[in-house]
Amino acid sequence: MAFSPFRAIGQGIKWIWNAVDASRRFTINLIFLLIVLFLVIGLFSSNKIKVEDRTALILNFKGDLVEQHAGSASDAFLAEVQGENKRSTQLRDILTVLDAASKDPKINNAVLLLDGMQGAGLPMLREVAAAIERFKASGKKVIAWGSSFDQRQYYLAAHANQVYMHPMGNVMLTGFGRYRNYYKDALDKIGVTVNVLKVGTFKSFAEPYIANGPSSAAAEADAFLYNAMWKFYTDGVETARKLPAGTIMKSIDNLPEMLKAANGSVAEFAVEAKLIDGLKTRDDLRQMMLGMGVKDEQTKSFKQITFEDYLENHRSFAFGPAVAVIIAEGEISEGNAPPGAIGGMSTANLVRKAREDDQVKAVVLRVDSPGGSAFGSELIRQELELTRKAGKPVVISMGNVAASGGYWVSMSSDEVIADAATITGSIGVFAIFPTVDKVMDKIGVHTAGTTTTWMSDAFNPLRPMNPKFGEVIQQGINNTYYEFTTKAAVARKTTPDKIDAVAQGRVWTGEQAKERGLVDRLGSFGDALKSAATRAKMGADYRVTYIERDPSKFDRFFSMFGDNAAQAMTKAINEKFKVAIAPTGIPPVAATDMVKDLSWLADLRKENRSYMVMAHCMCALP
Repeated sequence: MAFSPFRAIGQGIKWIWNAVDASRRFTINLIFLLIVLFLVIGLFSSNKIKVEDRTALILNFKGDLVEQHAGSASDAFLAEVQGENKRSTQLRDILTVLDAASKDPKINNAVLLLDGMQGAGLPMLREVAAAIERFKASGKKVIAWGSSFDQRQYYLAAHANQVYMHPMGNVMLTGFGRYRNYYKDALDKIGVTVNVLKVGTFKSFAEPYIANGPSSAAAEADAFLYNAMWKFYTDGVETARKLPAGTIMKSIDNLPEMLKAANGSVAEFAVEAKLIDGLKTRDDLRQMMLGMGVKDEQTKSFKQITFEDYLENHRSFAFGPAVAVIIAEGEISEGNAPPGAIGGMSTANLVRKAREDDQVKAVVLRVDSPGGSAFGSELIRQELELTRKAGKPVVISMGNVAASGGYWVSMSSDEVIADAATITGSIGVFAIFPTVDKVMDKIGVHTAGTTTTWMSDAFNPLRPMNPKFGEVIQQGINNTYYEFTTKAAVARKTTPDKIDAVAQGRVWTGEQAKERGLVDRLGSFGDALKSAATRAKMGADYRVTYIERDPSKFDRFFSMFGDNAAQAMTKAINEKFKVAIAPTGIPPVAATDMVKDLSWLADLRKENRSYMVMAHCMCALP
């Protein structure tokens, strides 16, 4: 055959291509094998840190105290790679560490460092405080130190044996309560009409959009709630610090005079008020701890192990019959939601997963939610009811908030256990339908057309709400409220009328809810676990397993980028409001609150609907 230069070139290109392809496959396979190797090594190698005698446990909580880390694993990984602080600390991890350390003969005391701790609800603080008390009951001391203490941090610090603070620090106790922004006049000026339809005298979620101040019913309910919770706080601190009842209120009421007597030193005032035991720098604390422990020659400090390292030492991978815990934390939507939020579908799927697991003998639903979608709440409640019918006990453990939709999901259970300070109840329903027809008039835009029925354009926010459409929505809300109260009556073994009397959208503390028959008893998360195990006849040595959503590889990849479209929309809305607010000289914190409140109206469009029937209490942690 005659030599063909084109054929030779083609064969050369083909050979090169095959070589490149083979190299590519070899490289990818090699990388894959290396990843598998690292995973196997990580799985079977021990990361445990050896704890020596007379070691101090450093309780350095970071970020918000939560039931479950929010977001995906990739979010946490990226944050760590970028050098950002840990976003949150899980309650379950704190309880695991403190209870294990209380029984560990090598741990002789604990140091509570709370500068990095941020948000936390009072029921969660009470859970951690109880664990600190259990640690102390084992004969070990807890020393708390802070550069300063905010109200949440101080609640935990007060339960230590000794509390110290930097000489330039401050104990900031302010009490509970809040002022909300009201936007009726502002929305009127720009031409936005917010149509609110609701059932429940005390259902005050939407008041900021239709009024310039709280209704008398809302003010009454808030005062009743906050005063009760403040008493829980002050009683807890005064008992822990062995102070006479009323000491904290007296200190706040007489703050100017007492501060003057301390020559203006807030730190000295805290010592005089017996809120703390003394003033120490960080080095003073180190020297004191050296006297209580053993010197570590390598670090030149006292022997210690951090909260994170001690937690790693006590992670277990047990098998066998278990009580399954499902976390329902955050606002409730209808579909799927990541950890830190509740999706009607995704959380219902977790309940189903627990029900179909032969190793799971009982379920505890840990609720920390102000509510959200009524439909999403019902999806979860139905799955819990099916779980009970399958013969597996269901116990509800209420955390910081279990109100409105958070109460709805709690209505199919064998027992409801709340903390005395849990915010619960708020049995009520509402819908919001904002229209911007007046805005269109101001800018000279008009809308008109022909439809076959009045419903064809009923959802158009560019036109005033049709009264017929408002009646349709109201009838739907009335029906949802009927479903809410009827299901609550069945769950609480009472009548709808008696439920209605304590419903009407009103929120209660757990203690108040117990008095009104809305919960079975007051107790902790641990009490709920014990109840579930007892009901399932599991004995004292039961295993606890957390049923959580398993992210797919696509979830892990795409979560790195987030919901770009939604982020872009939210950013555009926020920037517009910020531009409008900025020239007025409003402080950034206040501006942020305003942007959040007003953006909530725009967020209704995310669900591709103009309104949603909501069971939401708009509860803010005090």
